[in-house]
Amino acid sequence: MPITPYLYYEDVGRALRFLAKAFGLRKYGVQMRGPDGKINHAAMKFGDALIMMGRPGSGYRNPKRLGQATQSLYINVKGVDKHFQRARKAGAIILEEPTDTEYGHRRYGATDPEGHEWYFAQDIRPQKSKTP
Repeated sequence: MPITPYLYYEDVGRALRFLAKAFGLRKYGVQMRGPDGKINHAAMKFGDALIMMGRPGSGYRNPKRLGQATQSLYINVKGVDKHFQRARKAGAIILEEPTDTEYGHRRYGATDPEGHEWYFAQDIRPQKSKTP
C-alpha cells in the first residue's frame, strides 16, 4: 500500500521550482489554481513515488515561520553524495552532511525554502552474495 505525503506550502509555485532544481522531483498531473491565479494544488514524482502539495488558508504558518520542524520525509536514492551536491548547489539549507549511519545507510538532511525537512539516503550495507 503506497503512502502519499501531502505537504502545505504558502507558495506552491516556488516549491515546485525548488524541489525540481534541488532534489530532482518532476511535476506531475494537473495543477489547480485559485481565483487569484496562484497554484492551490499540485503533485510531483520522484521515481515512481508521488508527493502532493497544496496551499492552505491564510492562517497557515509553514515550518520556517513556526521556527520548528513539523515533519520530515525520508527518501531512498541512488548516489546520495551526488544528490547532496545538487541540493547544496541549488541553495537547500543543509541540516546534516552525508554521513554513514549505524543502521547501514548513508544519508544527508536538508530543508526547502519553507522549512520542510527532507532526508535522502542510500543503502550501504554489504550485499549478501548469492552462492549456489
